[in-house]
Amino acid sequence: MKALILLFAAFVVFVMPTSLVWLLGRRARVPNWMLIVFLLAGWLTVFVGLALSQRAQPSLFPDTSPCYGTHSTPVSQYFPPDSFCRHADGELRTVNGPNAKLVFWTAANTTLAMAIAAAFARRRQRV
Repeated sequence: MKALILLFAAFVVFVMPTSLVWLLGRRARVPNWMLIVFLLAGWLTVFVGLALSQRAQPSLFPDTSPCYGTHSTPVSQYFPPDSFCRHADGELRTVNGPNAKLVFWTAANTTLAMAIAAAFARRRQRV
């Protein structure tokens, strides 16, 4: 029964939005390569953002959390995604490096660029 619930949840969370975006893009005559890049970059943005914002939580990653064992309080920020440890002196120190943030912002900007490019491509087809 658990497997069926997980399968249904995966369908609702991943397959339905992806297929809806694909069908709407095809109906609007957006090129296939733009749809593929948009979907891949969009899902990468979601997953990297989730990982960046939840990395310091010791309840999720007990042994690998940077806040675990330092007696510091984890703080999550959802946009832009980042995790911090609040230390005894009150200072917030990030636990994510610049490379992870670069991956997030590259994926987010690629998603936005593909949406804008699709609008221009559609407008160009009309003329």
